[in-house]
Amino acid sequence: MFKLNLKIALRNLWKNKGITAINVGGLAIALAAFILLMMYATYETSFDKENPNYDRIYAVGIAYPEFKTNYVAAPFAKAIKQNFPEVELAGLVKGSSFELVIKNGKNTIFTNNILQADYHAAKILNIQPNGGLQKPSGDAQRLTYLSEENMRVLFPNKNDHKPEMVGFGASNSGITGIIDGSIKKNVQSNFNFDGISIGNEFGGSDNYDMNDYTIYLQVKPETDVIKLSQKITDLYRAELLKSSGSKKTIDEVKGIATFLDPLSNLHLRPKAGNNGPYKVLIALSILGVLMLVIACINFTNLSIAQAAKRAKEVGIKKVLGAYRFQLTIQFLLEIFMQCMTATILALILAELVLPSFNNLFQVKLAIWSFGNDLLLQLPLIVCIITVVAGTYPALVLAGFKPALVLKGNFSTSKQSSWLRSGLLIFQFSIAVVFIIGLFIINSQLKYMQNEDLGFTPNQVVYIKNISFFNQPVKFEPVRDKILKVPGVQSATVASFIPDGKASGINNYTANGISANIDFVDVDFDYFETLDIKLREGRFFTGDFKTDTANSAIINESAVAKYGLKNPIGKIIRGCEINYKIVGVIKDFKSQGFENSVQPTIYMIKDPCSNFKTQIMLKVDRRQMASALATLKAKWPEINPLDGEDFRYEFLDELYGKLFKKQEQLQSVFFAAAILTIFIAGLGLFAFAKYITNGRMKEIAIRKILGATDLQVLKLINTSFFVMVVIANLLSWPLAYILTKKWLKTFAYSIDIPMMPFILSTLITIVLTLFTVSLQARKAAKANPVDALKHE
Repeated sequence: MFKLNLKIALRNLWKNKGITAINVGGLAIALAAFILLMMYATYETSFDKENPNYDRIYAVGIAYPEFKTNYVAAPFAKAIKQNFPEVELAGLVKGSSFELVIKNGKNTIFTNNILQADYHAAKILNIQPNGGLQKPSGDAQRLTYLSEENMRVLFPNKNDHKPEMVGFGASNSGITGIIDGSIKKNVQSNFNFDGISIGNEFGGSDNYDMNDYTIYLQVKPETDVIKLSQKITDLYRAELLKSSGSKKTIDEVKGIATFLDPLSNLHLRPKAGNNGPYKVLIALSILGVLMLVIACINFTNLSIAQAAKRAKEVGIKKVLGAYRFQLTIQFLLEIFMQCMTATILALILAELVLPSFNNLFQVKLAIWSFGNDLLLQLPLIVCIITVVAGTYPALVLAGFKPALVLKGNFSTSKQSSWLRSGLLIFQFSIAVVFIIGLFIINSQLKYMQNEDLGFTPNQVVYIKNISFFNQPVKFEPVRDKILKVPGVQSATVASFIPDGKASGINNYTANGISANIDFVDVDFDYFETLDIKLREGRFFTGDFKTDTANSAIINESAVAKYGLKNPIGKIIRGCEINYKIVGVIKDFKSQGFENSVQPTIYMIKDPCSNFKTQIMLKVDRRQMASALATLKAKWPEINPLDGEDFRYEFLDELYGKLFKKQEQLQSVFFAAAILTIFIAGLGLFAFAKYITNGRMKEIAIRKILGATDLQVLKLINTSFFVMVVIANLLSWPLAYILTKKWLKTFAYSIDIPMMPFILSTLITIVLTLFTVSLQARKAAKANPVDALKHE
């Protein structure tokens, strides 16, 4: 019996090749998109899961009244371990602040991120160098490991784990060090690095003002993390009050709390960061599921549309003794075969699209990789799709009454008609949401690209550098040499560049108000190089000796933060210095559009500073190529510590990376909108075909009574037009709520325009009229005799 049913299924599928191709093709496309998006979701939610203590690791953060941060003072790690027995390990990690050049003869690498970690942190984070994790023998010893890729570049013929001597900086710098071995990089980790330096212990002093480390804790099983977090807060407040370096009052300390951020949060939704990536991932996951649902709806409608052609077969089989259950199983078998075919095609499509997908999201996903759970889950997904998309059509086909269908009555119930209409409206509602979302994402991205940033990153060259220029007198000879290069208009150095990354934060007091605000340590010509606008006062200049001692410039947000009226000449105190405000600059979006402009102070002298290493040059566009070539040739003379290793990036390109997530989302929504419109169009085609076939007699009679082709087209199009309008009206509130929620992730965003809603309606109406008219035209042109002759 199975063999017979299989033959019948294959014959029927082959007989209706066009409909089968549409059915299988639509499902394959949706399933391919679902596979890619689910693989990406699995990848993003699997960071650091290889760590055996994944569920017991937390980062310690500090919550100030104005912001949250994961940067903490180093001695606090030891204090936590000493006071709380439920903490098994407490470790410290610190990232590098500049690109480091490492050489072995002519072999050179440029490392962007050499992590510093104590031995306890290395154990917590499961950092395993090749040859095993070793504990440094003393407080002074540091064990340094480079990634396997970097070690292969430096030592192409190395086959052991023995230490090697390398040079740092320029070839003639004379700075050397030992690399103790290699370590495998885990790209699917929050702790991705070019190399790591492991020390026995960090943070010997009791200074709680220098918050430049991240503390990680490994707690014992069954620990009450909420209670532990409160106890850590109490300890931190006590340590601040007794710290010799801290000058905070009791009232200030009461406004400070700590929190524990699980390792599982750090990649997508850190408490001290932006959870935008998590929201985007949720949106992409829902998008993948909805596309599959739409394809299933389309599959269902198209299968029911073919019911009339199978009605007589069902009637004859029932007359010959077939049970409804047997017929249902037969039709489910046909649908399962189509789903299996669609799955195979989906895997092929996904494999073909995967390189572009990986390039878009900057990942390295592989469908056929070992341990890919999706391949194991696909058979279950196919069975679910078969049941969801095939059960109702199978029951409809198996439920035909023999006496009626053999007379030519193939109509289904009104309940079926309402269900199919509802499914079609649902399909188009989702498609409309995607179309509106695409238009609004595109509008926000255009706004971000065209909006005035408050500074000009164009023509600014950022030069990577390892020399420290904390004092203007050290950078002055370098600036003089740089300015002699034709095309270079200005040069400056600072502790941070406006590329979207957060700057340093410290406590400053003005107008009787104490607050934590951002700080940037700069040199002369910083504001002129970036074309930052002055609101009042003046910029730093060598004409005033006090500018290198105790002058400061603040932005408009800082003026508002401290409630300063006539701020020029007022005092703002921080780092044991009374700074005199000499200028106020207009706010500029140094951290992009997702974060609001922070109150910021700019100084030349700062005892609490980070190192000034970020060199920026303003270069004439017409002489850009020649200027860069000259700088490269003369760099050993200009900046001997960097020597022959001249590296640069364009600031506008660095800033443009802030738009990457939105550009990814735009690309995905564009693809999703096209696919959902295509799949919804297939569903519309199926439903139009079904309705038209069911009304052939009616159309024939109307034509005999004198109806024109235009009247027939209007008759069939009217009901579909109404359904699409209803779909738009239902989707508008949902689209508005979802896009409004997405726009709230930006500090600076557009107001939701009306045009996307109007355009989505026009697009879906035109698509509907075109698709339905293709079927209606066939019915209008058909000979009425063919529809009525069997009567």
